Amino acid sequence: MATVDTTGAARATVRYLHTSPYKIRQVLELVRGLPVEDAERVLQLCEKDAADDVLKLLGSAVANAEHNHSLEAEELFLARAWADEGPTRKWGQPRARGRYFRIRKRTSHVTIILERFAVEELEERRRRDEVTGRGAAVAQRRRAERVRRSRRAQEEELEEPVEEDSIAEEELEASEGGYVDVEEALEDDSEAELDAEEEEELEAEVEDESKDK
Repeated sequence: MATVDTTGAARATVRYLHTSPYKIRQVLELVRGLPVEDAERVLQLCEKDAADDVLKLLGSAVANAEHNHSLEAEELFLARAWADEGPTRKWGQPRARGRYFRIRKRTSHVTIILERFAVEELEERRRRDEVTGRGAAVAQRRRAERVRRSRRAQEEELEEPVEEDSIAEEELEASEGGYVDVEEALEDDSEAELDAEEEEELEAEVEDESKDK
C-alpha cells in the first residue's frame, strides 16, 4: 500500500482504489502545493467523498516522513500528487426489451510526495507564526506557562494553614466511614453524659429509700 521514496522525500501510494481518477484529481487539485496542515484542513472540510481517501493517504505519507526520514509534519508540503487509472471492471445492468447497459467500475492508483520546505522558507514561516501566534514554539511556551501557573496554585494551597475543625471532621468521618457533623457529635456526647448522671442520681435515691425502709 504505502511506500517510501529513497531520495529524501516521503512518498505514499495506494493502488486499486475503488474511485474514478477523475474524482480523485478534482480533490488533488485543491491541496497540491499546500503545507501539510493546510492540506489536512482543506480535506476535512471538503464535501467530496474522494477527500476521505486522499486524507488517509496524506496521513500515511506524513507517518512515513516522521518515522523513516525524521521529518516534522510542520516542515512539509505536498510537492507532487497525481492519480493514474487502474484496471476497469466491466459490469452491467439488464434493461427493458432485452437491452443491457454497460457499467464500468473504475479504479485508481494515487501517489502523494511530500518534501521539506527550503531553509529560508522555514525561517519565514516560523517568523510569521511567531507574529500571528500560531507556531509550535508559541504553543509550547503557552503550555509551559499553564503548567507553571498550575504548580504555583498547588504550592499556595499546600502553604495554607489547616483549621482544627476540619481535622476533627476528617477524623470523625474516617472513624465512622461517612460524613459526620462535629456540632451534632458534641451535642450527642453532652446528652449521653447527662443521661448517665440522671441514672446515677436515681440509683442513689433508690438506695436511700431502701435503707430508710
